[in-house]
Order: sequence, then C-alpha cells, then structure tokens
Amino acid sequence: MTDSPAHPAPLADPHLVYDPLAGDGPKDVVILGSTGSIGTQAIDLVLRNPDRFRVTALSANGGRVALLAEQARRLRVRTVAVAREDAVPALREALAAEYGTGEPLPEILAGPEAATQVAGSECHTVLNGITGSIGLAPTLAALEAGRTLALANKESLIVGGPLVKALAKPGQIIPVDSEHAALFQSLAAGTRADVRKLVVTASGGPFRGRTRAELADVTVQDALAHPTWAMGPVITVNSATLVNKGLEVIEAHLLYDIPFDRIEVVVHPQSYVHSMVEFTDGSTIAQATPPDMRGPIAIGLGWPERVPGAAPAFDWSKASTWEFFPLDDEAFPSVNLARHVGQLAGTAPAVFNAANEECVEAFLGGALPFNGIMETVIRVVEEHGTPVAGTSLTVSDVLEAETWARARARELTATTATAEARA
Repeated sequence: MTDSPAHPAPLADPHLVYDPLAGDGPKDVVILGSTGSIGTQAIDLVLRNPDRFRVTALSANGGRVALLAEQARRLRVRTVAVAREDAVPALREALAAEYGTGEPLPEILAGPEAATQVAGSECHTVLNGITGSIGLAPTLAALEAGRTLALANKESLIVGGPLVKALAKPGQIIPVDSEHAALFQSLAAGTRADVRKLVVTASGGPFRGRTRAELADVTVQDALAHPTWAMGPVITVNSATLVNKGLEVIEAHLLYDIPFDRIEVVVHPQSYVHSMVEFTDGSTIAQATPPDMRGPIAIGLGWPERVPGAAPAFDWSKASTWEFFPLDDEAFPSVNLARHVGQLAGTAPAVFNAANEECVEAFLGGALPFNGIMETVIRVVEEHGTPVAGTSLTVSDVLEAETWARARARELTATTATAEARA
C-alpha cells in the first residue's frame, strides 16, 4: 500500500511479503497451541499439503498429552513443548507409545517459557494459536527471531501493541483471525489512501436480539451454544458478550493503522461475510466463505500463495439469505469499551483483557452472572486510571497492569458472589 508521513506503515499489508527464508520446498512451520482449535485445524491443513508445509515444532499447555504425542508422531517434529512441567512424564509415556521401540523421540521442552523458546527456533513461519495474553512473549520472540508470524493470538497484539509494532518488519505479520484475514484480503483491492473504513462483522453470538434485562439470567450452557462457530469456552463466551469483537476492533486498528472512528461493527448472523473494506469511491469489498477457520489459517501459512482446497466454498446453486443488523451497544457495551481502552492505549488494553479473562473464568465457574462480566470489567478499567503509554511501555508494565487487573477483578467477583449469596 502507498504510505505517506501522515500514515505510518500498517503491521499487516497484503501488498508486502516478508520472506527472508524464501526458497524451494515446503515451508518449515512452528505451531503454538497445537492441541487447541486453531492448532488442530492447522495440522489438518498441513497434513493435506505436505508439499507446501512441514512442521518442525509443536507447543501446547500440556492438558492433552495423548493428542500432542499423536500430532508429534504424524508430523515427525523435532521438538515438543509443554507449559506444564508436571505433564512431562505423561507426555514421555504417550510419545513412547506412539513412536514404538527404537524410534528416536522428539526433544521435550517444558515450563512457562517453552512456547517462547520454540517460537524463536529455526523455521519460516510461526503460527501463534495460543489463547490469552500468555501469547505475548512467543509473539515477541518470533518477531525478534525474524520469523513470519501467522497471528491467531489477538491478545498478544492487543496487550503489547507498541512492543509488537516496535519489532515487526513490514509484511512480517499475517493475521489469522477470520475477520482480520478477511480485511487483509479485501485491502489488496486498493491502496491505503483509498480506504474509507473497515467493517468488522459479528455473528451476534447466541444472544443476538436480546435486551440487557433479558441477559440477566442466561446460563453457562446458553452462552456456550454459539450458532455458527465451534470454539473453546473462553472465546465462545467472549463471542456471547461481544468482547471478542471489541478486541478485534483494537486489533484492526493496530494491524491496519486505521483510526477507531473508521472501524465499524455490523451484526451478520450467517457468518458468511467475514469482514469488509469500504473504499472512497463507494465500493465495498467483502471476503466471504462458509464458516471454517482453515481458510484464514491457509492465508496465514501460505501467503502470498493460496492453498487449493483449504476450506469449503459456497454452493451458489442453492438459495441463501445474508442479513446485516446494527450493533446493540446498550445490551453489548463491550465494543464501545474496547474503543475507549484502545484510544487510551498503553496498559489500558491489557487491563481490559486481563479483567475480562478473570471474569469469564468466574462466569464459567458459576461465581458471576453473565451481565456481571462486563459490569466488573468496566469497573476495573475505570479504577485503573491513567495507563502507562507511549514509547515508555515495557513488558514489565504490561505484566504489572495485568496482575493488578486480575487481582482486582477477583476481588470484585468475590464481593458480587457474597452479595448474591445473601440476597
């Protein structure tokens, strides 16, 4: 895209290709969060395209060692990393069972820094599919090591925006979120100067059309019943509160350097159009596929080439209806709150994200009502006050802000639970 001094270069630019290790043969890939939703779908894509991709290392939390061992054997990786050190004995046993007698087992790394270690290892592309802000250190390690970063871990960019922007080279980050992969592809239709606004689509989650009062008594099971996407519990609840969409607005601002007042959210229940770009001549370019994350993953791993058959296409011989609705900001205040913390910048997004993660866990555990999630997050953000901002922001600042936000969210959650018990 064409940039001017008034428009600093965006982090993600479809017109730029960062490829320091270009060459023949398959791309060497490291997959972080391999046993999660993004990781398992990425592995499916890799196994169907061995001429394009080769996985050299996997990382996971350590809760599903049998699946991790199976992945390691099928992909013949060099290294397996787990965050939980107590998972190592079970992982060794599972690997031995998978590989059989006499076969060399992959190297095992364990501990909180294990994913960061493999993120900086020798490869072409790192796919960061970790959920949560714990993905920040691996994101920074991959960028510092000069790897192409296929970024599905939106939280690392949101909480560490200035840190990520300081390290990333033009074209080094390829977004993997379905919405940002859609914007990335749609932006290829014009120059940056031609962009009027970004339109981020939201399914509306399981509670589309309900008022705030009608959300007061929804259950965990209600919130986890997403109508179009199959995701992990935290992301699914974030979709129900639309916090996920708020985070994506911040992410779009950071990736494409578009002001917040030119990033719009629109509800699209079918989840066919993943996002759109409106250009200054009145044209709107939309990227559309049936809901399937293998398409965005293929963009992240394969760009600038497309991967044939990566995901299903539409059957245009069948009638279908696509609907679009305005966002109800009263029932779902999360998007406007995200705009607010995004404009504050600095440590404010980290506080917002950390408080939300704590509140979602409390909701899933039955300690907080659904509306209490955003009520608590709003209060934590208000109490945070003036964030550490600008070029002075450090990783320590981010971690300190997160620690405070998590502790304060737990205190407020405990107070809410006590009050409800007495009522």
